Amino acid sequence: MPRGQHVRGILFDSGGVLVGPRGGRWNPRYDFERVVLAHHPEIRVEAFPEAFAAGQRVLDAETTTATRTDYHRAMLRVLGVGEPSAALLRELEAPADGPVLELFPETRRVLDTLKDRGVRMAVVSDNWAGLEAHYRQLDIERYFEGFVISELMGCRKPDPRMYATGSDLLGLAPGDCLFVDDDPALVAAAIDLGYRGVVLLRGAPPPAAVPAVDTLDALPPIVAGERPPSGITGDPAAYRGHNRDHGEGS
Repeated sequence: MPRGQHVRGILFDSGGVLVGPRGGRWNPRYDFERVVLAHHPEIRVEAFPEAFAAGQRVLDAETTTATRTDYHRAMLRVLGVGEPSAALLRELEAPADGPVLELFPETRRVLDTLKDRGVRMAVVSDNWAGLEAHYRQLDIERYFEGFVISELMGCRKPDPRMYATGSDLLGLAPGDCLFVDDDPALVAAAIDLGYRGVVLLRGAPPPAAVPAVDTLDALPPIVAGERPPSGITGDPAAYRGHNRDHGEGS
């Protein structure tokens, strides 16, 4: 990216980029075993990993975000609970006793810097409705002008509608926005739609074809046009986005 050419907005993925899961596990929530065993103490602890795998297959199989109820029912069937009680489902879907997300160490510092520089920000996440409440609990909701949530959108990334809704929330053209995700394929899709893009690695192996950084601290100099992402293995030109016409779905 040439010096002096600025990014005006950032579309952030959520999990793995801004926040991580309390307890070190995304799905199911950290208190799943405790809740289930309180209702069904006969279930063997050794059965939970197989149930988790079944739940993940439900999440991976859909082009839209599966409902929490369908996700929980899939795991409970593997655990031998074919007809879960309304009370059990209600407790699994109720807000947790405490935060389920944790900020990465640099998240708040970088968001402060970007906000002070006038960079507009939105979250584009494959997630269930209610992410805003978790961000409010962590005191970072105020940094974002909007949230694009797959369950509410009825589609998931890389559907062009997810990206387009994010840039529309900011009132910016795709080429003015940087998309940040921890999935190289989703960043590549954004670049193909005319967005600038960068993968946040956090220790993962570098991707083969898209620009990458290993910390959010790299973003302020990138959006200011001071330097391209460092340590990349793909084509640095991809970070700048493409000049192309955009259809109605992009």
